[in-house]
Amino acid sequence: MSWNNSFKVGVIGAGTFGTALANLLALNNPVYLYVRNKESYENILANKENKSQKLHPNIEATQDLEKVCNECTLLYPVVNSPNFRSLCQSIAPYLRPDHLIIHGTKGLSIDVDIERNENGQLYLLKEQVHTMTEIIRQETIVLRVGCLSGPNLAMELAQNKPAATVIASRFNEVIEVGKASIRNDRFRVYGSNDVVGVELAGVLKNIIAIASGIAHGLGLGENARAMLMTLGLEEMIQIGQTMGSKTDAFYGIAGIGDLIATCSSQSSRNFSLGLRLAKGEIFGNILEDIHETTEGVLTTRTAYAISQTYGLKTPIIEAIYNILFEQASVKQSMAQLVAVNIHSNVVPSNT
Repeated sequence: MSWNNSFKVGVIGAGTFGTALANLLALNNPVYLYVRNKESYENILANKENKSQKLHPNIEATQDLEKVCNECTLLYPVVNSPNFRSLCQSIAPYLRPDHLIIHGTKGLSIDVDIERNENGQLYLLKEQVHTMTEIIRQETIVLRVGCLSGPNLAMELAQNKPAATVIASRFNEVIEVGKASIRNDRFRVYGSNDVVGVELAGVLKNIIAIASGIAHGLGLGENARAMLMTLGLEEMIQIGQTMGSKTDAFYGIAGIGDLIATCSSQSSRNFSLGLRLAKGEIFGNILEDIHETTEGVLTTRTAYAISQTYGLKTPIIEAIYNILFEQASVKQSMAQLVAVNIHSNVVPSNT
């Protein structure tokens, strides 16, 4: 497919990131922005803004999914991971074999309840864990699928600050069309064929961001946070290799790049969650206060179950799991984690 910037692009999902993505795409193309929430849709019509972001004149808001799919060959679904499968099921009747889909959702889906084995450990087979790309293939007829992932903090994108991203797909055509639709002089776009690696890097870094937020909130210092990021990267790679990815993606923009940004910014929901936990706020109260999905919470249990099932050494992921789901002390867990890691032999394989 030869991309023409007069072609319409459909963005499905009008959260903070979806809105920022639509504004980026609108610099190059006319854009449909699908808005599920009626109140948000009416606000856009009245004020030409959404999620504190002014909308580019090239964006047309709509609540008509069929219209978006019929008029746009290139679609960017950007909804939270718990709703991603149902969205794919909703648009499936309107999709054609010539559609290209590049999703921007960072999450994992499991098709079973996580249980414990006879030893009391969480048990989850890698075949029971699905990326968003796999869900698209499971629920639709579209084959040319990709994902967009990188250090793309939505509010910085909204402020037109420079950034970069990775579009990953098995199909080079998807990568090239994606690049043509979204790149500009302040938004650099790279390509990768390691879809699993790019997706998992973008998902797993959220757990490490929670740990980084806790460390910052407890005043442990930048050395400790750098250590957590470095050792956390090794844990991410272990899970990625178990799930069938290569390692290169974890050392690039979608891996280290996204990890650093998410572990360092208070505009990251996952970092902010960790920060607030360190300040003594109740986990449930924090979740109620955050109006958009904190993907790291959803990912932590899945990642820890994979670690236990396959015997991986992931002490950071284990500590965050215990804090979030087993009511473990934030201070004690982090103190033990830092002490264990300082004196352990678990170090990144490339150092």
